[in-house]
Amino acid sequence: MKLIASLTSPYVRKVRIVMAEKKLDYELQLENVWAADTKASEYNPLGKVPCLITDDDTPLYDSRVIVEYLDTLSPVSHMIPKTGRERAIVKCWEALADGTLDAAIIIVKELQRPAEQQSKEWIDRQYGKIHAALAAMENDLGTQSHCMGVGYSLADVAVGVVLGYLDFRFPQIAWRDSAPNLSRHYAKLSLRQSFIDTVPVVS
Repeated sequence: MKLIASLTSPYVRKVRIVMAEKKLDYELQLENVWAADTKASEYNPLGKVPCLITDDDTPLYDSRVIVEYLDTLSPVSHMIPKTGRERAIVKCWEALADGTLDAAIIIVKELQRPAEQQSKEWIDRQYGKIHAALAAMENDLGTQSHCMGVGYSLADVAVGVVLGYLDFRFPQIAWRDSAPNLSRHYAKLSLRQSFIDTVPVVS
């Protein structure tokens, strides 16, 4: 398998963590989707990463699709319940985490525009989504050892990736000040080798 990726993409990081937890081998191919000569659209018509190229050269894109597929490849570290309410809840955690990332990335890209073209209203709206999502995650996690109670799952990976991205791009948010449950959980997640090996870096 080959993963078309960026080392700063949190969606890529989610996929890489799942691959590490499941002990799956793959080739990492870096791609800057914002470069004029990017080849990302050759793998994904939307020109986005991650994109997973399977062993039979089938491209899979969107991190949610990819991690669901990866979870079927190995019985090691099962990430997503197969059916029922628990599966829906894990996917809901992932949707909340990905939506938070969407809002954060919108802010990053908006702030890269010339100051006179930036929309403060639009930026504030995205910050509002981030703070609301963090409050919901903090409340739903509570004092549990993992997002789903006692078992480590894709929900924990998705939440950990969000918190890591906020540390990476938005240290001013200081989310730990109002989220002691998330702070405790993230400290534990950060000790996992899969998280250590995928800390985002600017190349």
